[in-house]
Amino acid sequence: MQLDPQDLTATINRLKRAQGQLGAVIRMLEESRECKDVVTQLSAVSRALDKAGFSIIATGLDQCLRSENPALDKAELEKMFLSLA
Repeated sequence: MQLDPQDLTATINRLKRAQGQLGAVIRMLEESRECKDVVTQLSAVSRALDKAGFSIIATGLDQCLRSENPALDKAELEKMFLSLA
């Protein structure tokens, strides 16, 4: 299944922000910042990645429902969804 990049603009932006946040985590570790601050930032990155993953799957499900393509595999979509749980 190919996803339309236009449907994923917000998700792409979220991933770019997460990329910046991850860079900040690395810098914080290199600068020996407080553990609590590092974990807080890392948690934010993790949540952003989770939300992006769910958004990608939701977009794929939406496209599947609209396409009525019998070749689309529900089990494969379910497996992708569960991989994020």
